[in-house]
Amino acid sequence: MPSNEGLVSLAREFRVLIVGGSYGGLGAAMTLIDLCRGRLARFNFTPNAQPPQHRIPIQITLVDERDGYYHLIGSPKALASEKYASKTWNRFVDIPALKTPDIKFIRGSVHSVDCQRKVAQILDSQTRRSREEKYDFLIAASGLRRVFPTVPQSLERDEFLEETRQNVKAIQNAQEGVVVIGGGAVGAEMAAELKDLYPSQKVTLIHSRDRLLNAEPLPDSFKDRICAILREQGVTVTHGQRVVDITAVDTNEGRRIWQLTLSDGTQVKAGHVMNAVSKSVPTSTYLPKAALDEDGLVKIRPTLQFPSNAPNADEHFAVGDIVSWSGIKRCGAALHKGHLAATNVHQLMLAQALNAKPEFVTLKPHPPVMAIALGKTAVAYDSDGGLQDGEKTYATMFGNDMGFSICWDYMKLSEPCEA
Repeated sequence: MPSNEGLVSLAREFRVLIVGGSYGGLGAAMTLIDLCRGRLARFNFTPNAQPPQHRIPIQITLVDERDGYYHLIGSPKALASEKYASKTWNRFVDIPALKTPDIKFIRGSVHSVDCQRKVAQILDSQTRRSREEKYDFLIAASGLRRVFPTVPQSLERDEFLEETRQNVKAIQNAQEGVVVIGGGAVGAEMAAELKDLYPSQKVTLIHSRDRLLNAEPLPDSFKDRICAILREQGVTVTHGQRVVDITAVDTNEGRRIWQLTLSDGTQVKAGHVMNAVSKSVPTSTYLPKAALDEDGLVKIRPTLQFPSNAPNADEHFAVGDIVSWSGIKRCGAALHKGHLAATNVHQLMLAQALNAKPEFVTLKPHPPVMAIALGKTAVAYDSDGGLQDGEKTYATMFGNDMGFSICWDYMKLSEPCEA
């Protein structure tokens, strides 16, 4: 670590409330810790950048419903593999980079924010009581509300591992095969992971539209390649058919199976059904309506600050999937937003303490980019590189563990947060 000698310590302590401990929230917290300790941010890629000359006392309060950081990208594999699942959920108190008195954790949910008074009402999950938390700056990073199997529904690591155990058991005992309903990104990845982990298991993917990933603003060649690879891997892909009924049937052997009826009248039997059809809902009900669009997403400015008509807009930021911005919602974009928002919060701290003018960084429009993991291969698309697929693409985009190590190492979560 660089030496902190020569730094000027400011007298004032700033309080920062971060709502959400996933990619965007942790990215913001790690950036703030670095900058306020007079170091270059761990996500810094600016050539010839110089570390801050002032040390700023801060108290970060991070609120999350879960008891830890969960690698959301890995959900399709985590819910089908107990070994992998154990790796993907790390309790906040066990993460070396977060073991610092500068950060305190509240397991709970923010149910209201008074931006005028800069006070949040937080329902503490452990005490079951509402508590008031004052702050100088707020970073909303609570994301979207997603359902199983897009994300696990457990809020504690032990419950999550049990949730995975039950799902794995159901997959292994599904003599009539496993049906995945919904051919979006999660459904496609889940079908591929099931076939990779359980090659002898029959896996069927049913999608209501004529193309997989139909909702994504990406070329048809990308979507068609995903479908082709799934079929090459042995997944039965049925598209253009909606599941209109699912009926439980008890067999003579005492087992329960499921009979699915499709829109054309076709019937499909399954030993286990995983529904990957869901509409994600923003978790922004605690924020003022002046900051939200008609879909409940935060209308951020390029500085990641709330829109100017919101109370104390300059001291309120939003990052990650909860914001209204161009591009496809993904973890890399959330981390980037968290870094930029924290950089601007740091600039405001310096400005208020030193009576100086803040030098903001701004968020640029995101073009559509996506990478899909399909077992041991992947398909990726971006406007510069075009369409790519194969095992090398998987290694580049996901490493060897669905991107867990890439994200963990990028955030440097294994490095103790030294003073």
